[in-house]
Amino acid sequence: MVICPSVASRPVFSSRAVTALFLERQHLARPRAARLTPRRLCRFVEDVGGLQMDSINVLDRAHYLTVWSRFGPYDRRHLDGLVYRRRLLFEYWAHAACLVPTAALPWWRRAMLDYRGRNTGWSSWLRRNAKVVSRVREAVTANGPMANADFEGRRPAGGGGWWDWKPVQHALHHLWMTGAFAIHSRRHFQKHYDLLERALPDAHACEPVSREEFQRWHVERSLHGMGAATELDLAWYLTFPRHQGTARRAALRSMLERGEITEIEVAGSSARWLALTRDLPALATAGRRHAPSRGTTLLAPFDSLLWYRNRVTRLFGFDYRIEVYTPGPKRVHGYYTLPILHDGRLIGRVDAKAHRVERKLEIRHVHLEPWFAQGLTPPCGWGSVDRDEGLAGLGEALRSLAVFVGADAVKLVRVTPRRLRAPMARAIPS
Repeated sequence: MVICPSVASRPVFSSRAVTALFLERQHLARPRAARLTPRRLCRFVEDVGGLQMDSINVLDRAHYLTVWSRFGPYDRRHLDGLVYRRRLLFEYWAHAACLVPTAALPWWRRAMLDYRGRNTGWSSWLRRNAKVVSRVREAVTANGPMANADFEGRRPAGGGGWWDWKPVQHALHHLWMTGAFAIHSRRHFQKHYDLLERALPDAHACEPVSREEFQRWHVERSLHGMGAATELDLAWYLTFPRHQGTARRAALRSMLERGEITEIEVAGSSARWLALTRDLPALATAGRRHAPSRGTTLLAPFDSLLWYRNRVTRLFGFDYRIEVYTPGPKRVHGYYTLPILHDGRLIGRVDAKAHRVERKLEIRHVHLEPWFAQGLTPPCGWGSVDRDEGLAGLGEALRSLAVFVGADAVKLVRVTPRRLRAPMARAIPS
């Protein structure tokens, strides 16, 4: 049984300190201030735990946008080369589908092996389709990288959900999740699968860690990425493997006993907060900063800073929901809105669309938070933000985004509140 320290003996930190360290770990302390290099890319993904991927392309793919948020415009081919040729990162499931560090393969190998034996809902399907799985594996072994389209077959009639994937697509996904296959490359964002040991040549020599080591590592990586967290934050940050509550709590007890994790108190919060013991000095330093970060950027909806929306609300006073699955008439802010981060505060959101043929970036709606528009103190507790500086920073970020998506012109359509449209337009010359 773990004897928890009394509340009075716990180190006390401000929510400002937690927010500042969170931004630092997310590589948003000085966004777009450094050029993308292999070392910086690896450090970024190691720190946050994963770079989420998504197929929506109204502006750009999510992982490309997330890297732009930190490093500004860069050549996507350079990033693709670091992933699919140099193999510094590989695709697996971390929060959702993510790019994760190849250096973490021994830990993710454990997750792959355990996936085979867990009750993941595959059992009955595998019994019915064992021959399909075997044929898919034999085909990739013989032919090298293959995509779903390389196999013949049709989707079952009458359905459109993931459960109606044609059997080959199910087989490819299962073989990937269990570590038999890896994603070798993508062409037009379509996955091409190969044997894990061919896609990642060092995989055959990679000994998976134990289950206990994996759970401790999983907790450590999550706490590192957030700086400090509640138990709910931990559950909703790196969400794969799923249904690991009992194992996560056991890992927490073990790490508390060993002194690797310390219970802390966050002023104004009644929740139980946790931090890596080694991070206590960093939290103390973060709490003394004048501002949590410096600079302006836009965040993709699947950015790791936003993985757990309730945490974002608690720390930033910013209620964010992605509305791509909301019927058009019911949307409040737009289809694919990007939160605006300025000097560590979330001051609004931008609904944008790239018109590639016309080489135009359309800013459909800039919706600024009421406190920012009125020149008030933000709800997150940091000092007030100069509105003119915030608008100028947003304008510069949008011009940078236009360069990144290959747009020669920026068209501003709508600003809320409307009285800020003219100063916003001056900040984004079309």
